[in-house]
Amino acid sequence: MKSGIQKFLLVLLAASLLLGGCSTSKDKAGLSLTPRPVQTLALTPIIEPTAPQAPLPARLSFDASVPPALRRAAQAPAGMKMAVNARDATVTLGVQAEGGQTQWVYALVAPFPTLFDAVSLDELVAVWHGLTSAAYAQYPLRLSSETLEAFTQLWGAPAPSAVEVVDRLKLLELAWSQPGSLAILPFEELEPRWKVLRVDDQSPIDKGFDADAYPLTIRFGLSETEPGSAAKIVLPATNRDPEKMTVILMTGVTALVRATAVKMEKMGMAYPGRDVLPWFEEADIRHISNEIAFSPDCPDPNAYQTALIFCSKPEYSELLEYVGANVIELTGNHQMDWGHNAFTFSLNLYDELGMQYYAAGENAAKARAPLLIEDHGNKIAFIGCNPSGPELVWATDEFPGVAQCDFEWMQSEIRWLRSQGYLPIATMQYFEYYTPDPRPWQVEDFRGLAEAGAVIVSGSQAHKPQAFDFFGSNFIHYGVGNLFFDQMDIPVKGTRQEFLDRHIIYDGRYISTELKTAMLEDFARPRPMTEEERQQLLQDMFIASGWLEKVQ
Repeated sequence: MKSGIQKFLLVLLAASLLLGGCSTSKDKAGLSLTPRPVQTLALTPIIEPTAPQAPLPARLSFDASVPPALRRAAQAPAGMKMAVNARDATVTLGVQAEGGQTQWVYALVAPFPTLFDAVSLDELVAVWHGLTSAAYAQYPLRLSSETLEAFTQLWGAPAPSAVEVVDRLKLLELAWSQPGSLAILPFEELEPRWKVLRVDDQSPIDKGFDADAYPLTIRFGLSETEPGSAAKIVLPATNRDPEKMTVILMTGVTALVRATAVKMEKMGMAYPGRDVLPWFEEADIRHISNEIAFSPDCPDPNAYQTALIFCSKPEYSELLEYVGANVIELTGNHQMDWGHNAFTFSLNLYDELGMQYYAAGENAAKARAPLLIEDHGNKIAFIGCNPSGPELVWATDEFPGVAQCDFEWMQSEIRWLRSQGYLPIATMQYFEYYTPDPRPWQVEDFRGLAEAGAVIVSGSQAHKPQAFDFFGSNFIHYGVGNLFFDQMDIPVKGTRQEFLDRHIIYDGRYISTELKTAMLEDFARPRPMTEEERQQLLQDMFIASGWLEKVQ
């Protein structure tokens, strides 16, 4: 066994050897040797490869100016989400000063019983900025929040008291309760109880309307923060497509007899229509209520004829051709004055001229049949009758003539037409009254047809214009007045005053009526009224309609 001293010496020797290995050594020649350095390997951490991160899906946002109809019409591709808030959107739809993908037309409107017809853009913008208190702007300009935002981007911020934001569903009711109200709304929100006002002599219910030149057209477009986000979003080109609009011109009594016929013989067959021709040319459906049958045996006219037995020469039909009449109403109570042969001759003449007719026929069943028309995608039905007689004018199962009024049948027929997608227009040769206000029984009969679903109810019997009415949004005109008839001799009764009602159908809806007004001249020729004449007639008719408090 080794002693403690031996163990100590062994440890000391090992330590000496270890220290000697770390010091510089010498070879046999006494040269110093540097030890070989020890190499170490640096370890690089291993990173697993990851799949590229997919971009977030495109997100759509609507600016506050976008009208509800455009929001509904915008078609986004499958998978595109609505942005929770605008800052998260990759594509935004809003007003664009230039370009844009869609053109949105707005209308300046007032309640239907409004006397004035037009406003200049300068006047309207001055009202917007609170620079004028024009007579027609008795209240703030009313509009929805979206419309306010859109026109703020177009015209700048309005004066604080110049505009008022109103819920679109309450706008019409408020305007009617406060005569003198003006509003701006999108074209698609028009309905007949609004009167569309012209702005710089342009109106969106004109057939030849130019949206690019109209000052109330606003363009909307898409802007994107991520390229390609808007590529597959589809927007409608416009909210006013002329291919969806039908214009109907409805007129009153035409009787080509007596002094009117004498003037035609002297001045030419087209003479009575020359001043109102543009109104006919701008319509698609041109209605004439011709009360007199044509007969090849009709004698020369007598301006002083007293007997109320009438006929018209066949060549007088050239006037109907001249104004482009294509819908002939035959409810008149003089249709049988010259007998069954003349009446049948007249039906054949209309057929030869390509003029469709209604409310009369070869027998009672054909007389009752509605006239169905499709125009610019709109389905329109004309239906008419005669309650006043005389009895010999009414068609029977065996004899031709005019449809006798049976209001229960007529209401049922109107309801059926509505169920088939037609917009019925009901007309009557009612009992004649030389007063602007209708009789209570007249109101009951006309309203009954409107309640059944006739969008327009028009009285073709009146030689003096009569009042208006609405049943909901269905329009009633109790009497339009004469068109081509010689009643110049009753100025106190107003037989020279005439209405030509211009109705607008758009995309399957009745949306507006414009009242054209004329004054009969020279026993034959209606001409557009002067502004003073027009204002007086409108005021009288609005008073007779019970809207006096609504006339500003």
